[in-house]
Amino acid sequence: MPLIELGDSIPPNTAHAVSVSLPTWKSNIGYEEGEEWVLGTMVTGYPRFFIHKSTQAFGRDIVAKYGTANQQAMLFPTKKIANRCLEFIREKAPHSILADLDVVHLSLDPAKKIPSTLQSASPSISAILFSPDVFPFAKQYWQHTGDGVSSRRAEFCHGLFKENILVLDQNVSSPRLQNKLCRGPRRYQRASMEDHSNGFNGAHHTHHYPVTADSPTDSDNTDTLETSRFLEERYGRNLDLSLVPNAKSAIRRRIAGVLTTDIDLESTTALPTMSSHARGISNLQEEDIYLVPCGMNAIFTTHQTLLKARGPLKSINFGFPYVDTLKILQKFGPGAVFYGHGSPADLDDLESRLRDGERFLALFCEFPGNPLLTCPDLERIRRLADAYDFAVVVDETVGTFVNVNVLPFADVVVSSLTKIFSGDCNVMGGSMILNPNSRYYQTLKSVMTDEFEDTYWAEDVIFMERNSRDFESRIDRINANAEVICEILLAHPLVTKVFYPKYVETRANYDVCKLPHGGYGGLLSCTFQTTAHAMAFYDALDTAKGPSLGTNFTLTSPYVILAHYQEMDWAKSLGVAPDLIRFSVGLEDDLASTFTKALEAAEKCQI
Repeated sequence: MPLIELGDSIPPNTAHAVSVSLPTWKSNIGYEEGEEWVLGTMVTGYPRFFIHKSTQAFGRDIVAKYGTANQQAMLFPTKKIANRCLEFIREKAPHSILADLDVVHLSLDPAKKIPSTLQSASPSISAILFSPDVFPFAKQYWQHTGDGVSSRRAEFCHGLFKENILVLDQNVSSPRLQNKLCRGPRRYQRASMEDHSNGFNGAHHTHHYPVTADSPTDSDNTDTLETSRFLEERYGRNLDLSLVPNAKSAIRRRIAGVLTTDIDLESTTALPTMSSHARGISNLQEEDIYLVPCGMNAIFTTHQTLLKARGPLKSINFGFPYVDTLKILQKFGPGAVFYGHGSPADLDDLESRLRDGERFLALFCEFPGNPLLTCPDLERIRRLADAYDFAVVVDETVGTFVNVNVLPFADVVVSSLTKIFSGDCNVMGGSMILNPNSRYYQTLKSVMTDEFEDTYWAEDVIFMERNSRDFESRIDRINANAEVICEILLAHPLVTKVFYPKYVETRANYDVCKLPHGGYGGLLSCTFQTTAHAMAFYDALDTAKGPSLGTNFTLTSPYVILAHYQEMDWAKSLGVAPDLIRFSVGLEDDLASTFTKALEAAEKCQI
């Protein structure tokens, strides 16, 4: 594939891409070290780690209008989420740096006639304002929870903000900020045809008529009509909200496995009904599947829901963790017991603790794990959970629900839809499935009814639905490609270990959940005889290289450097080598030759 330059988005020229090119081993280290020759080139990054530039720009404008020169802003979709972040900052940050902490809530101007199509999108923004010293604590919340504002939401709402349509919510914002409230313009010139076609991607050149009186006049009625037309044409039509409910339903039904063919959301054809055995569960309903802005937010929401449903108990993180899963369990509740190997011996130890009277909220695990691709023994975990009263939460992102079915063993199944379900690497999303046969189902359902906020932005929903229409056929091809690459790596003398569900020691655990027509997935890792060999191979490999996984194109990363750079010895102690390379296999036709050429480059490496 054509070389993607350092710092460019993956895919290239994609405004809301969720990966960034780090094409050499050295550039990955430079990124982790914060070196300007890397950071200065980056046009984007993985959204929970790199705040999108459109979001940054909106934050700067909010600070300019409502803040002080020394403040920064972090944006969230609702007041509730912003307040939750505030609580986290106040708990974790030193009290001495909290003096400038404030919050701005922006909503549609109630004085303007807003089209119902725009209102239904709920284009609100809540911004936390703080001094630079607070940023690391706010960023922790953003990264761990996945609660941050979507870049598409930020871009859309920034346009409303510039037009003074999204304004300070005086009912909930602080008195100090209300004193800074400026009067906004009351009339808008009709946007040009160029503006209409560009939406928020084009420049805004709307001019304002002067307002000379505060009392209502005949011209005010004209203003209201003109404003309404302006909003409808400028914003309402750019966001086809009429399709969003059908799109969400289609996504949920794909996750349930009952929508397996393409469907036209604009047609009158009804979506397929939920079958009596969706996901192997006789009574699974669409309402048991929740969509959230990203996969990590599915884990965070599940943990918070369990705490509200069952009380403040410690959780169990079983198996080598995705970095933020363990952080969520440690930082947003009473803590966690960590079993990093996820081995039978670990289960023996857990069973001993349970017999001695310890009680836990839930066990969180991945199936398979990332990046070692081992699988926990879900049958034994389920038996322990039933006997000792704890919930089982399984992250199936790597396995995918086309290859495996873990729902019968879980109380909640979570997944990152950002990955192979989307495939296009241009939109975030996550899902939660409540098992209706779980002993905790009614309690969890009650908490979700009272607490759950649907913050999945409408534009992201539309992109996700479109991207996921062919996900089953893509997974089949990716499964086949991954096996080809495994065979090449397994046969090469420089490769010391290949990690793939089919070839690791826990294959039997995978096969228990493997569907009749399922494969072993598109994620694999390997290690080399030396770090020098790994570096030479990585630099020569002609694939996209950057964070994330599950893309339609092969995406490679020196995983431990990116995910655990500050704790590489810890990762090594759990069997994850510092120079491990992870491959998310794509749909390409020529991957065998691509990997063979990179292995030849490694052979020429001078140690």
